Amino acid sequence: MESPSLTSVTEFILLGLSSRPELQVHLFLLFLMIYLMILLGNLLIVLLILRDSRLHTPMYFFLINLSILEVCYTSCVFPQMLVHFFAERKSISYSCCVIQVYTFLSFGIAECYILSVMAYDRYVAIRDPLRYTVIMNWGVCGRLAAASWLGGFMASTVDTVTTFQLSFCRDNVINHFLCEMPALLHLSCSDTNHAELIMQVLCIFTLLSPVTFIILSYTQIIIAVLRIRSSQGRRKAFSTCSSHLLIVTLFFGTVISLYMKPHSLSTPEYNKIVSVFYIAFTPTLNPLIYSLRNKDVKMALRRLLGKPEDA
Repeated sequence: MESPSLTSVTEFILLGLSSRPELQVHLFLLFLMIYLMILLGNLLIVLLILRDSRLHTPMYFFLINLSILEVCYTSCVFPQMLVHFFAERKSISYSCCVIQVYTFLSFGIAECYILSVMAYDRYVAIRDPLRYTVIMNWGVCGRLAAASWLGGFMASTVDTVTTFQLSFCRDNVINHFLCEMPALLHLSCSDTNHAELIMQVLCIFTLLSPVTFIILSYTQIIIAVLRIRSSQGRRKAFSTCSSHLLIVTLFFGTVISLYMKPHSLSTPEYNKIVSVFYIAFTPTLNPLIYSLRNKDVKMALRRLLGKPEDA
């Protein structure tokens, strides 16, 4: 009887977003533009926060972590995807596929935790503003950020090891543009029930738990905001939270719809559409949302460009 860890596959063939040759140039230009926007937008936020001492607060410290994570996990996918638009044979070696799954999951899960930490930061800022700097001191912020990154790499290790203990012996063609767990489960010739169970259990800790924590935090935030007597104070409080809440809704909504859905009920086309949304569009919107809706970031950009703040 064949061992579950035995595999005869040395490489995988990625079908990509589309097999139509006439679309490859257009798709390349579109996703090149998106990738450049992700890099420039998120790195600009990091630069602004590092250069401007007025932004050296816990809220923007966690925003730096979020921006770096989005650059990292998109960079696990985009360079290869862009090359494959013009490649006759869209192959990825078995070892590179393992690395891509591990790094992509690590940065993605770490982002889930960072988003929940950002919700906690806003909760403390609104519920207990007088003790905010004491509670959210730099030691606490550093430990929360480090725990988010470490949690991502630890959870990804379990997921990756479980996935690549499966056998891939029938076919090596993945109907996707990257090595992603749902697509690999579809491809495996092993019994995937155990791997799927492990993935669902980990999703409870990496997706549902952060989402539940965020919902509870914002429930308390809303209660606290409604108690503010000044309408201007309520608007300011909601303004500081709305950007983060929008990113949370976009990111978690798409990821949960992909990873919490049984792979037997999903299709490769559905997986690709959802993956494009949270890999490409959410990281692109992040810097736009935080810059266009955030007065502090806009003022920091004006100071960086040497323009008067009241212009």
